[in-house]
Amino acid sequence: MNPAAAAAPVPIGKPTPVPLFIGGLAFIVAFAEPAATLARDWWTDPNAGHGLLLFPLSLWLAWKRGLVAEPRPQPPLGLCLLAAAVLLRFLSGLAAELFTMRASLLGATAGLIIYAYGVRQLTRWWLPTLLIALSVPLPEVLLSSLALPLQLRASAWGAALLSLRHVPVRLAGNIIQIPGRSLFVTEACSGLRSLTALLALGLLVGGLWLRRPWARVVLVVAVIPVAMVLNAVRVFLTGFFAFYVDPRMAEGVMHLTEGWVIFVCALAILAGMTWLLTRVEDWLR
Repeated sequence: MNPAAAAAPVPIGKPTPVPLFIGGLAFIVAFAEPAATLARDWWTDPNAGHGLLLFPLSLWLAWKRGLVAEPRPQPPLGLCLLAAAVLLRFLSGLAAELFTMRASLLGATAGLIIYAYGVRQLTRWWLPTLLIALSVPLPEVLLSSLALPLQLRASAWGAALLSLRHVPVRLAGNIIQIPGRSLFVTEACSGLRSLTALLALGLLVGGLWLRRPWARVVLVVAVIPVAMVLNAVRVFLTGFFAFYVDPRMAEGVMHLTEGWVIFVCALAILAGMTWLLTRVEDWLR
């Protein structure tokens, strides 16, 4: 036997696609239900409709950012995260809890990315990752607990503004009583939808146009009081027009039009805050 031949390295063949196919099939079987219910809620639930825009936008942003120049796969960490996501998927399936099922889907995807490319890749995709996370609807219990304080706050601020404009008003919880009419600030009028949309827009605008993390945080945090104040202004306008112009302006097309006008004003304020923060960034450079 030739020693040189014995010492020669054994050629390694090309990786077989069978493990990749089996892994992909297992992923689909495990997470098909949370993905399908998430897509259904995006299409049918008004509170989750922003996911129809955020999800494809996130995929496009991830594609534009691309992969890191020197990937550093971290299989142990990725497998640990993937195992935790699979366990969470199993437990949430037993409890039929949609939010944790969808969180397990996001966790498993993050685990696969870390396994193949490392944490640096996930950091590089921080903006699309956060946008996708925002597209996952919150649990109904949490939504209700958030909506009620917003309803009461909008009612109180709207009633205060009506009083400043000399409109006789009486406030009872989230019911604003004016002469000849009672305005009921429902959950849909709590401003939670517009707040969610503005948070996503603030995150997107900050990620694309602002350079420093502190400026992005300031922009996203500032969106919250802006959304609350503008929603109170919407309640005020509804009562003002119903009292001084026509009670029918508190419902139907005119009520929806007020909402769109207020949202456009919110976008203008968001653009102004972004411009101001870019000037501050240039000044601090």
